[in-house]
Amino acid sequence: MNNRMLRYYESTKAHWDDKWKSPKEANWTKAFFDLHPDLTLSERQAHAFAYALENEPIYIYPDELIAGHIYYQMEGSNLAVYASGSATDDRWSEYAVDPVAQRQIPADPMFDTYQFASRAAFSGHVTWDYGMILTQGVDGILSDVAELKNKTTDDKSREFYDGVSISLQGLVNWTDALVKALRNAASHESNSTRSSELLEMADICERVPAKPASTFREAVQSFYLQYLAVMFETPNGGMGPGRLDYYLWPFLEADLREGRITRDDAFNLIVELFIKLDERIHHWDGWVEAIVVGGVNPDGTSGVNPLSHIMVEAIIELNITHPSVYVRLPADAPSDFIDLCAHYVIDGGNRCQIHGDDATITALVNDGVQPEDATMWAAGGCMEVGMQGLSGDMLWCFIHNVARTFEVIINGGKLLLTGEQAIPFAKELPEYDSFEDLYNAFEAELDREITIRMQRTDVFAKAYAKYRPAFLLSSMIHDCLERGRNLLDGGARYPDYGGSGLGIPNVGDCLYCIKKAVFDDKRYTGQEILDALRVNFAGHEEMLAYLRSISKYGSGNQEAVELVDRVLLSFSNTLKSFKNPMGGHGRPVILGFIWVVEFGKEVGATPDGRLAGTPLAQSMSPQSGSAINGVTTAINDATSLSLDQVSGGASMMWDIDINWAKPEFVRPVIESFVDLGGLVFQGNVVSIEKLREAQINPAEHRDLIVRVGGFSARFTTLDKTMQEEIITRYKFSGN
Repeated sequence: MNNRMLRYYESTKAHWDDKWKSPKEANWTKAFFDLHPDLTLSERQAHAFAYALENEPIYIYPDELIAGHIYYQMEGSNLAVYASGSATDDRWSEYAVDPVAQRQIPADPMFDTYQFASRAAFSGHVTWDYGMILTQGVDGILSDVAELKNKTTDDKSREFYDGVSISLQGLVNWTDALVKALRNAASHESNSTRSSELLEMADICERVPAKPASTFREAVQSFYLQYLAVMFETPNGGMGPGRLDYYLWPFLEADLREGRITRDDAFNLIVELFIKLDERIHHWDGWVEAIVVGGVNPDGTSGVNPLSHIMVEAIIELNITHPSVYVRLPADAPSDFIDLCAHYVIDGGNRCQIHGDDATITALVNDGVQPEDATMWAAGGCMEVGMQGLSGDMLWCFIHNVARTFEVIINGGKLLLTGEQAIPFAKELPEYDSFEDLYNAFEAELDREITIRMQRTDVFAKAYAKYRPAFLLSSMIHDCLERGRNLLDGGARYPDYGGSGLGIPNVGDCLYCIKKAVFDDKRYTGQEILDALRVNFAGHEEMLAYLRSISKYGSGNQEAVELVDRVLLSFSNTLKSFKNPMGGHGRPVILGFIWVVEFGKEVGATPDGRLAGTPLAQSMSPQSGSAINGVTTAINDATSLSLDQVSGGASMMWDIDINWAKPEFVRPVIESFVDLGGLVFQGNVVSIEKLREAQINPAEHRDLIVRVGGFSARFTTLDKTMQEEIITRYKFSGN
């Protein structure tokens, strides 16, 4: 980066620990209850958003060329329409998603205790088509909305169009206030060069996002302002820019061709954009706002372009956790782009995530997505797959502890750690007559529990549609404008629910160990194994050693792989069979995140030799210690799973031995993973010694970033259990 960006980067660090406050919640509440109490619900909602945005503080900093700033996750910045008990006004209890939905869900103390966090259905994790604003401008969309309103006689559609118009005008009004502030700052600036820059920034913001962008710089500015506004309206984790290189490249291509900009200038503009995206949410590593570069275009041509390279190069140079920059890597990717990916894995500060593009598109098409729509897939957050500008925002709304489901099936419906009766089920492991009898019971209980989750998600989706209509976001989700409905009220083209199953590899390995030890070899009885589990293998060390010695998923044992795959399909098929009122269905999203530790604490000892309370497997990765025959065998096992049925993505963790972190090793590993149909490749390249040193002297290693699983975080901010999970992961080498 150039000297200007170096200065700007350093100056933003001074803001990281500032105690920012926001009037957002107070202003939103004031507009909704006090300024517009007599309007319709949708008008009150739209005016509340517009008023709060228009009255948000304006910040202007030295050296910046991209205007606009809104800080998040600070005092006063909550969105009261999500939850009651707001710091501003308790009246939100009648108008907020969570309390309304909770009152409509029948109490189920047994399920709520057993599968914790079960009563929430998270929104977010979506990308939207801001290309509409880049090419039409807000004025163009407003014109379309007015025409659509005039054509319809449907009152609900007319209310929706009014909400969209009010919200879009709020974006324009906020930008107008920014223009005024920039011109005022220029008039008080003693440095003539900086004064001219401020006036140029004002001129650009006077044109965009109201008008179509005509240059790369205008496109970046237009994107950024609408992005801040959408995130202000729907501040959810896992929402991100998605295919930013796809949308911005035509503007940069034209500027480069006409000599209006140099590659270096474009690089530094992207650097500034990334710094600004990080600063506003800097300490919230798990928030995750993803940019996905590369892939293919809707017409089948390569989407890898020079801006794809610039974005990867920029994030490598910056030691920040936002944005997350992921790569869509097609099998026929240019060689220099694959080289860049290998460089990113090795030198990218443990932030790289690579998606197999062809395999992801295949999985989407298999799940009913139109091929052209499937090419526009993106991940807004950790890794959950959705079609940019085409999906509802419940792409990842719950996570289910599959290992716990298996535990109660072999323990008479009780939890091993507490003895609590978790489900109305009385059968224990020794009572199953056959392996198939055991598996069928597990599958039936999994189906029952997932059905409960999906039915609850329906309740939350309905509440989101009414009490959080997200007019601005919905205006950039196809086919909301055409249908006159918001994205969770029948507007989005693909209104699917996504859910994640955690511990699937553990359950597959447990099933294989039971099958071998009890049913096939008859080495132990079911009662003997259950007795050992109940005491965490104390006094059963010989059995523990035997169970751990059994080759598992990741070691080349085909039968173990088949059982892991069977569990994966049981989870996926249960989700897919569910149909929601909007015409969507369940979509499997296999993601581990921090829950491999948190959920692992809730699970007792397991028949694969895992001890009570220890972490579960990372998503669909082989368990640590199972991949005993090297990376090639492990990748062959992992990619032989039915990943073409996992349309929401299946994450895997591939930490690499620091001594093998060289291009001649990493590039072939990446290529093999993608060629064999892998969906998500990520991992750490850091020595165990450095991690241990960071535990001992955290103050000296505050900048050390690690890949947790779906996101990267500063190692010293993680709790000790999560740190240990990262340290003890299997480190792949050339074996």
